[in-house]
Amino acid sequence: MGERARGLEAARVAEILVRRPDGLPGRRGSGYRVGEATVLTAAHVVAGPLASLRVRFDADRPGEWAADARVVLLAESADVALLEITDPPTGAPPAGPPPYAAVPDADLTLPFSAMGFPRFKLREDTAHLLDDGSPSQYRDSCHVSGTVSVLSNRREGTLELAVVTPPADVEPDRSPWEGMSGAVVWCGGRVIGVVRAHHRSDGLGRLAAGRVERWYDTLTPAELELLQRYGGLPPRPELALAPSLPDGAHDARPAPAPLTGLPTDLPLRELAGLVDALTALPMLRGGTGTALLLDSIDDRVAANAPRDPRLRMDLYGIVRTCLRYPGTLDQLLEAVRLLEGPSPEVERMDRAAGGLAGRDSARDGRRDGE
Repeated sequence: MGERARGLEAARVAEILVRRPDGLPGRRGSGYRVGEATVLTAAHVVAGPLASLRVRFDADRPGEWAADARVVLLAESADVALLEITDPPTGAPPAGPPPYAAVPDADLTLPFSAMGFPRFKLREDTAHLLDDGSPSQYRDSCHVSGTVSVLSNRREGTLELAVVTPPADVEPDRSPWEGMSGAVVWCGGRVIGVVRAHHRSDGLGRLAAGRVERWYDTLTPAELELLQRYGGLPPRPELALAPSLPDGAHDARPAPAPLTGLPTDLPLRELAGLVDALTALPMLRGGTGTALLLDSIDDRVAANAPRDPRLRMDLYGIVRTCLRYPGTLDQLLEAVRLLEGPSPEVERMDRAAGGLAGRDSARDGRRDGE
């Protein structure tokens, strides 16, 4: 077995292309190459009858390659699968098994990253036209980072991943996260899970991932043996614990309350605390911080926010514009958390946001009592 490579490598992220028989709609998913000819993904991505199954790497880049694959492990109880690449091309990059880790069942929030191909990354490709002259489409990659709230979803046995909210949900019958299933979740250079679901009731800023340590309890001995042989999963006694935050501190802060219920005409005086906290952020004191922040959220905010060279006035305009598009203020704050990282300024911002969330909850409580 090859040397274990630590950390997410973009060249090993797989786009899984499923074609089904009898005119059934195809399916897309994500995965990760965990061996020379093995891809780890979610079971529901490749479940059911298949007309064809292909994996693609580095699409439209110099190192692009694709190959047919077959399912060698389909463990629906844990929603995990392994695919064997049946015809890997000569010269494909080497790929040893990744290191795996368990997440402690404790009062922690941990950083994570993952990469996949969700539906909201659908793009028009004007360089490749269809027969009728219209542009073709492709899905671009999505590199997400955020935090794992360890004690959430204990009954389901999954990890709750807090992420920056994608653009507005324009298809109510389809999740913008379709296609992200199967993406491998990393923490501290180790695999801690596989994305398996987006629960619509959790909002657009939450995903659920299967936990590596649960595989030992859920899989049969034969399934575990396959995962160890093909995917490099270690025996349970050798499974490491995921590291905590980079500085070694245990961050026990609860996930922030959503701000989606705030009125669009909230008075400026009620936004002052949040705007003051945003103004104090080091990342916004430079020349590009605000532009980077706006690039990380729904583009309607940048298109419609009144801009001002004075930072405080600029932030008032951005925040007020976010109130007009539900969910975008949460996007903004989550982008700050990811870009700025843990800091006293971010904690101040979260306290101000918590005050606004408390205001909204108190208003709802008064309404309920009327």
